[in-house]
Amino acid sequence: MRDVSQRDDANVERGRAASLADAVGRGTKAAGTGLRRTGRGVRAGVTAVADRIIASAPRVPVRDLATLRAQFPGLGPEEIADKLVAGAAGATSTVGAGVGAAAMLPVPPAMPAELATEIVGVATIEFKLIAELHEVYGVRAPGTLSQRSAAYLTAWTQERGIDVVKPASFNAALSGPVKRELRQRIVKRTFRNLPNLAPFMIGAAVGAMMNRRETKRLAEKVRKDLRARQIPWDQLPPPERAEQAAGELSSAGPAQTPTPPRPAAQLPAPPKAKRRRLGRRRPRD
Repeated sequence: MRDVSQRDDANVERGRAASLADAVGRGTKAAGTGLRRTGRGVRAGVTAVADRIIASAPRVPVRDLATLRAQFPGLGPEEIADKLVAGAAGATSTVGAGVGAAAMLPVPPAMPAELATEIVGVATIEFKLIAELHEVYGVRAPGTLSQRSAAYLTAWTQERGIDVVKPASFNAALSGPVKRELRQRIVKRTFRNLPNLAPFMIGAAVGAMMNRRETKRLAEKVRKDLRARQIPWDQLPPPERAEQAAGELSSAGPAQTPTPPRPAAQLPAPPKAKRRRLGRRRPRD
């Protein structure tokens, strides 16, 4: 019975992640088609995919620790992390198989759009996995939603966990070098995913196997970093206090010199009354 329950949980996780990847990938496919029509080249295509990943990251629904513990009652951090990894690996496998099946009778002009759809879909699933692994291990990124999204996207790009006690280890705002690393990773994944477009369902099997393997490899590298920085659940601050501290940290900025108040608008002086020039009146004769 326990094995059946674990398989059901993994199927649920895979279904959620695959649905999310499909929703994000629709816009990417349209963008890829437009890119193909305009013919701006590979560099423009990679930049468009990177921009799509960056723009969609803050909109990816990430479950916090309380939600994960409620959905997996009675399980510890490692057990919950195992279920998250299994669900994400199954979801990326489904995305790879779907793109491979779509390329059963490949149409060369449509291949860039299919590759872009797969890359963004897999990146969305793995981004969600990394963010929720940080929650499970008690190493939640500080800051606002956009700042946390940037930190987790940096972790996905560099394939490592973030260190919350060293702010320099992650970028709250994606910097130039991180964006360059992101584009380089997209290029590598594009060439790696080329076999997925093999015809006659061969690409479906290859895509499913490669995506599952790469997702598990990424998860293992991130979990290794997070285990070294793990904070036990009983030592974590309450969610309200953590949110308040994060808000104070994000709102704090460099001291600003108060600007002096603007002087009130001065009204123009009233015109001086014209003096009447009085002359001596001559007496009448």
